[in-house]
Amino acid sequence: MKIINSILLIVMFSIFSQSSCNSQEKNSEDQSGQKLINRRPVVAGQFYPGNKKDLEKMLEEFFSKATPGVSKEQVAAILSPHAGYVFSGEVAANSFKQLDRDKKYENIFIIGSSHRTMFSGASIYNIGNYITPLGEVKVDIPLTTKLINGYDVFSFNGNAHLGEHSLEVQLPFLQYWLNNEFSIVPIVLGTQAPKTVEKIANALKPYFTDENLFVISTDFSHYPSQENAVKIDNSTADAVVSNSPRELLKTIGKHEAEGIENLATCMCGWTSVLTLMYMTEEDKNITYHKVKYMNSGDTPYGDSFRVVGYWSIVVTSSETKKGKTGFSLDKKDKVELLKIARNTIETFIKEGKIINIEEEGFSNMLHTPAGAFVTLHSSNGKLRGCIGQFDAKIPLYKVISEMAIAASSRDHRFKPVTPDELAGIELEISVLTPMKKIQSIDEIILGKHGIYIVKESRSGTFLPQVASEFGWTKEEFVGRCSRDKAQIGWDGWKDADIYIFEAIVFSEKTRNP
Repeated sequence: MKIINSILLIVMFSIFSQSSCNSQEKNSEDQSGQKLINRRPVVAGQFYPGNKKDLEKMLEEFFSKATPGVSKEQVAAILSPHAGYVFSGEVAANSFKQLDRDKKYENIFIIGSSHRTMFSGASIYNIGNYITPLGEVKVDIPLTTKLINGYDVFSFNGNAHLGEHSLEVQLPFLQYWLNNEFSIVPIVLGTQAPKTVEKIANALKPYFTDENLFVISTDFSHYPSQENAVKIDNSTADAVVSNSPRELLKTIGKHEAEGIENLATCMCGWTSVLTLMYMTEEDKNITYHKVKYMNSGDTPYGDSFRVVGYWSIVVTSSETKKGKTGFSLDKKDKVELLKIARNTIETFIKEGKIINIEEEGFSNMLHTPAGAFVTLHSSNGKLRGCIGQFDAKIPLYKVISEMAIAASSRDHRFKPVTPDELAGIELEISVLTPMKKIQSIDEIILGKHGIYIVKESRSGTFLPQVASEFGWTKEEFVGRCSRDKAQIGWDGWKDADIYIFEAIVFSEKTRNP
């Protein structure tokens, strides 16, 4: 993206100390011994200070001016600008200050729209970690690779990340503000097709949970007068907080058609924002809040003739899985269940025996009757088996043991898993919340709800993540379940009983526990 008042910026950059190398270097290894190619900073010393001391001092000043949490509800996502810090840093700090500093996130998804290249879908950096003057930020390589292997809309495009600043500039704010270590999923969108954006959103929606955070990188209007920028940016922000993708697209189109002098765009990262809104539009528990607005003309380094606008917006959720269902699993529970599944499968496949599970020390949750599915994926990410049960009649830990054996040896779609395959098998567990009967498919939230369709003696089910994996509409979700699973025809759901449920999903290689 172009930054206004380039002469002043060059002066500011020279004050910031040395620039960091923009090359990628093989300088570490992952757990499997694979050489990592870390993504070095490309705008350190330009968009922000290039050494740790100066950077921390600048961030401290920004956060001291920022407003603390505007809502007591849980923060699910934030919108943050990505310009040079002297222009947008104060606004960005307002976004990050909405976060609970002590929360431990499983993953932080950072999404930005490419400023340098156009390509189909989105690129995910899965070959190494990100580096900033404040240190190394871990990329969840197993999860990023799983997404790339599992969805056509994702790939790794090196050019998309090499010179792209929209993700990089967010990282120092996270490093400074959060007290716990975190890992990221860095995503650069190359598409400008809303249909493709919707597919990307459907793929990511299963990860839009209480345990993860989404950071959306975008500036607002580019290069109109300050007076016009204020009007345009307020209008665009109103469309965003409406939580209606259609309203955002309509507003963008309106501004483009108005012929406003010098207006290059009203939102450079509109595809990234649209991705988030496609994930949240049907969730009535989601609220968008406007936190802070400024434009470059409000700073000592800009003028009022050609400005760039910046908004801080926070997205909160009034609902958590625990608050709604009364059932939750902590990290220790999840690790224990994955251990049970792994030990059960390996003993059964290698020795033909069913292990005796030592339940001493298990939490009450593991003793609670609950439905669950165990899913197996091969080393290339393809499905290798999936079996589960809804009946909540036996303790959860026993359900996991039984379903692990069933998924590895009794899924009629696949041959039984062999001992040679075990090392390459990835285990995923979906623990089901209680089912709720619905009156209309309008109550289904794709990516959040699984479905169970019953008609007389026939029934069929899909887990919540299935709709997102295939990019289905609601009609396709229920139609395919009726036809392919319950075998009552495409329209059979219309006079059948439909139940929805949620799933707590975690796996071995994504560090979801």
